[in-house]
Amino acid sequence: MKKLTLAAALLCGMAGAGMAQDWRDSPWGPDDELGAANHITPESVLAASKLIKTGKTYNLGIVVDSKTPAFAPRSMSITVLQPNQITTQGLGTNGMTYNDDIFMGWLGIGPQIDGLGHIGIKHEYYNGLKGGEVAQADGLAKLGLHNLPPIVTRGVLLDMSAHYGQDIVEEGTAYTKEDIIAVAEAQGVELKKGDTVLFHSGWLDLLDGENPDHERYVSVEPGLGISGAEYLAEIGVVAVGADTWGVEPVPFENGTDGVFAVHQILIPQHGIYLLENMDTRALAEDEAWEFMFVLGVTRMKGAVQMMINPTAIR
Repeated sequence: MKKLTLAAALLCGMAGAGMAQDWRDSPWGPDDELGAANHITPESVLAASKLIKTGKTYNLGIVVDSKTPAFAPRSMSITVLQPNQITTQGLGTNGMTYNDDIFMGWLGIGPQIDGLGHIGIKHEYYNGLKGGEVAQADGLAKLGLHNLPPIVTRGVLLDMSAHYGQDIVEEGTAYTKEDIIAVAEAQGVELKKGDTVLFHSGWLDLLDGENPDHERYVSVEPGLGISGAEYLAEIGVVAVGADTWGVEPVPFENGTDGVFAVHQILIPQHGIYLLENMDTRALAEDEAWEFMFVLGVTRMKGAVQMMINPTAIR
């Protein structure tokens, strides 16, 4: 698949911008809805399992509540009920009681996966699907996350905080192809086709302590730049994640008026999944640069995004 030139990528979100003409054709055929997940095979899963040396597991999802900062206007809450029990001693002669919860909110809150139906370019989506073919009010007719098989891959963590010598990488910092190559070499890891690549910036530390900075956390961020995104797409990774709310740098790279151009490069142009608000701190502390990555997404028909809690195993 032809890559966008840097100049074209910078204009991804701009009206009237010229786009590469072959990004709409999936290398897996006209009916493909899985994108880079096609790289996952029984052989690649077995290879990933051989990375397990200690059996230690890591939660990569952060804890979510109604105060979790999110891309506006997203919000969520839960309500706990005890149906048909309030005025009784419970159900049946044995007094059985239970709690149920009602979820109200957006599925793109906190730790989340962006599916292939999330981002388009002028109302065209992965594999050249038009907006009307994809989006229906009651769920995606194409590219829904319920189609996604389990993501079981080799995982690689790139410690950008160490690379830049900053506990929390400055907002707007764009991870370039050269940065990614340098970090991988410093850590002694090789990025490979079929990987899930995670970036650690320390950004989640803004939510810690007695006075968390919610406003800064969700209004700006460091992240994967355009040349870095094109490089990962060239390698053929399955998914890209970060410990930030939007994976790519905000303010957007090079001061362009393009909006979420890295999302456009990864999702519609290359079928690569995005993982946001990943808690990479424990992995970074342990210098766990490669591991087995496991993610099974809730199979809600037609879902665009989903809250997730992937597991890293080393």
